[in-house]
Amino acid sequence: MRGVIERLSDEGLGILKAGRKEILVPHTAPGDEVEILKTRRKKRKVIASEFKLIRPSNLRTEPLCPYFGLCGGCLLQHIPYEEQVRWKTEKLSRHLNQNVEVLPSPKIFGHRNRIDVVISTSGIGFRRYGTWWDAVDIATCPVFGETSSRVLKSLREFMEDFNLSRYDIRKNEGFLRYIVIREGKFTGELMVNLVTKEGKLPEEFPDYFPYATSVYWSVNKTESDVSYGDIERFWGQEFIREKLGDVVYLIHPNSFFQTNSYQAVNLVRKVSELVDGERVLDLYSGVGTFGVYLAKRGFKVEGVEINPFAVEMAKKNARLNNVEATFKVGRDRDIRNLSNYDTVIVDPPRAGLHPKLIQKILKDGPKTIVYVSCNPKTLARDVEKLAKDYRLEFALGLDMFPHTPHVEAITLLKRFEI
Repeated sequence: MRGVIERLSDEGLGILKAGRKEILVPHTAPGDEVEILKTRRKKRKVIASEFKLIRPSNLRTEPLCPYFGLCGGCLLQHIPYEEQVRWKTEKLSRHLNQNVEVLPSPKIFGHRNRIDVVISTSGIGFRRYGTWWDAVDIATCPVFGETSSRVLKSLREFMEDFNLSRYDIRKNEGFLRYIVIREGKFTGELMVNLVTKEGKLPEEFPDYFPYATSVYWSVNKTESDVSYGDIERFWGQEFIREKLGDVVYLIHPNSFFQTNSYQAVNLVRKVSELVDGERVLDLYSGVGTFGVYLAKRGFKVEGVEINPFAVEMAKKNARLNNVEATFKVGRDRDIRNLSNYDTVIVDPPRAGLHPKLIQKILKDGPKTIVYVSCNPKTLARDVEKLAKDYRLEFALGLDMFPHTPHVEAITLLKRFEI
């Protein structure tokens, strides 16, 4: 069938109306005329797996990346950046039912501080869009920056010299699985983490990356397609550092950190501006991204995080920055006495807040909640549940992920005066 793309779905796919049904078409823009050749079903959605672009929309622009349309990473590079921001503004405003500004990313290429490059029998790069087994072979990644081409060149030289096998996910065979590249954008420090199946790694491996601050070898002993594993060995520094404003953070292969350092500076700054009072509870505190930053500004911070390793990293970050902050292991649903805090910061996973935590917030009634979210849908759901006792006073979007459909949001909720 043939038709014109009307708009983008929340997932960044073009929507083509087919009678009462909708066909989702990746890598298209509103106004594109397309011919659908083949479709596939994903849950209850129909997605075009093959199509022809008959007549391009005036909205389209030339993507910078040569792998656009093949790689599953950047879905929106064919749309001008200002239009991406406008679309994210509309999406976030619609979910929160009010006008919300979205702050553009300070950089739209070279902004990512981490990429997870799959090493497979089909290529060294990123998963091909719409597949879990195939990979698009790449030489560089523009959203990470020039260092990616240097690391991938060194990797290929190492593999060629030692004739090491690549992993076949469908057969669970092969040795090399992933190479994860992480960079401190404000420090220039570089980490290379090679993830393999169980086996023997040639001892010359680190010699191929003399420019890296930290080189790791991790082993994934499972069949799961994940880009981390048990640390087998490292060379150079145990951590690399990143800096957000006047706060330094340690980064380890198995720790999470915001992937856009340039926008993360605006994120922590805005959160600190919204905090009210002196006593702060930082829920889902991770490695202390918010907690340490706030402690540096004199707030009394307690952080709670379910991941014990992340808690240890948060404690290291507090010591590194010479600040007083308490971090402990705990579950969101088990938190007690929220009324002891002036402000509660929540930055949950995409699934949003646990229902028991929402009940505790409504029961204990902390005056101020700063809710940070990467999922507008679950954010809107939780804000609606809290609306019984809380008023949404402020909302701001931050584009942490240029060329993707994702957008970060910060909201401020204040308890109604009784």
